[in-house]
Amino acid sequence: MTCYNITFSPTGGTQKVADSFTKAFCQNSTSIDLTDTNLDFNSFNFNHDDICIISVPSFGGRVPQVAVSRLKEMKAENSKAILICVYGNRAYEDTLLELKSTLESCGFCCVAAIAAVAEHSIMHQFATGRPNDNDYKELISFAEKIKTKLTAGNNFNSLVVPGNYPYREYKGVPMKPTVNKDCIKCGICVNKCPVNAIAVDTPSKTNKSECISCMRCVAICPSKARSVSKVMLTIASEKMKKICSVYHENELFL
Repeated sequence: MTCYNITFSPTGGTQKVADSFTKAFCQNSTSIDLTDTNLDFNSFNFNHDDICIISVPSFGGRVPQVAVSRLKEMKAENSKAILICVYGNRAYEDTLLELKSTLESCGFCCVAAIAAVAEHSIMHQFATGRPNDNDYKELISFAEKIKTKLTAGNNFNSLVVPGNYPYREYKGVPMKPTVNKDCIKCGICVNKCPVNAIAVDTPSKTNKSECISCMRCVAICPSKARSVSKVMLTIASEKMKKICSVYHENELFL
């Protein structure tokens, strides 16, 4: 059996959850980065003995479409899949259902799912510091419960997760990163953008039609030259303050 840690994590929050769970679930794992534009995702084929832990952030209650398209290039032979949806303390709506349907269309058998909270990737005042120590302990507990289910050999085709179809409409986030005079044209954002929205010859600009507002370029810029509009950020923060200020628990679905 090979355990795979398959993750789409532009700013690292989803990665923290995925790595913590995977470490508790299996001693050794192979990582696959769904944000890596240099990977040939068609080359990944999983057999019935493999277990894939597939983690994605919730973008407006949906799976990021670039992650969906890359997962659909993979093939599985009834390989077991553990689904992890990470959200910034608002809601994850149809994310788990969309992820489950996507994976089943590729030949995966979905055996368990987790909805976990991490610090919001744009409005960092929401779920600040999460996942925290309590979250990590809970993820370890979830890993043990899932291992118990797998050992028992229960019906793995009965997993039910929250969500509705048709899926919630997602039109994207209007906040697109802009660049200030501190940009040193190092090219890090060019190489790490998961959708190639930043051109090599003009790294100080962002193709807004391609940008998915994942905020990776903002998070990794060594000179802090990238940011979003403070005015728009304030408006969005006020709009989401009520729902995002409530402490949301992590959830396990078996």
